[in-house]
Amino acid sequence: MSKEKNNSIQSFAQKKFLLKQLIRRDFKSRYKRTALGVLWSMFSPLCFFAAQAIVFTKLLGRGEHYTAYLIIGNIIFHYFSDATTNEMFALQANGGIISKIKVDKKIFLFSRAVSCLIHFLLTAVVMFAVVAFDHVTFHWNFLLLIFPLSCMFFMNMGIGYILSALFVFFKDTQYLYSIFTRILVYFSAIFYYTDRFPENLQKLFYCNPVYCYIDYFRSIIIENTVPSLFVHILCAVFPIIFMLIGNLVYKLNDSKFAYYF
Repeated sequence: MSKEKNNSIQSFAQKKFLLKQLIRRDFKSRYKRTALGVLWSMFSPLCFFAAQAIVFTKLLGRGEHYTAYLIIGNIIFHYFSDATTNEMFALQANGGIISKIKVDKKIFLFSRAVSCLIHFLLTAVVMFAVVAFDHVTFHWNFLLLIFPLSCMFFMNMGIGYILSALFVFFKDTQYLYSIFTRILVYFSAIFYYTDRFPENLQKLFYCNPVYCYIDYFRSIIIENTVPSLFVHILCAVFPIIFMLIGNLVYKLNDSKFAYYF
């Protein structure tokens, strides 16, 4: 076996070990010194959803499977917000390691992304429990949800690349992004129906990638309908765009990061 191959295998083993340790650390730190621990993943979104369900069913009226409609929008948007926000702090939080050891910086974001995905899968238990409670029939099409979830994972990573780089240089990024996500909630059709808007305005919702994924989940779960080819293309294009931009941002600023820790 050549020396280059040995070095490549050793490098891969080191990255794999580091990634496991980072994911374990990120996941444990989320629930450190909490009484309920991992149960907060289920309890917190359930309380928030319950409050919305009580308010909006009274104000907006209740359509068929509105409870499932509401919980899906909440859980998917929370995954997007949670993942991108956590990834934003990935570089700064590991600045001590980055400034002392030569390591691929993207591994810190990847570990955050995986940790948030695990967190989402835990909250998905609540989502499907509520869906079952709302008398939605489970079917084989649910397996198709792997596609939008995979697309979201990489889109979140691409956005995380951009946000984490910006946060290193501009600490105001966290406040601006917090405001942005709060506004985005109202354009993601979480608690209202888009079919109440004129047809031309309904199409504008697809400019919002989070809405595309929420719509995909709702189509599969509630309507038992496979989304159109147009929606599939959008779901695939968004992560490609953000990953390309995110990688470009990293390439341009990689050598500068260490000076800001």
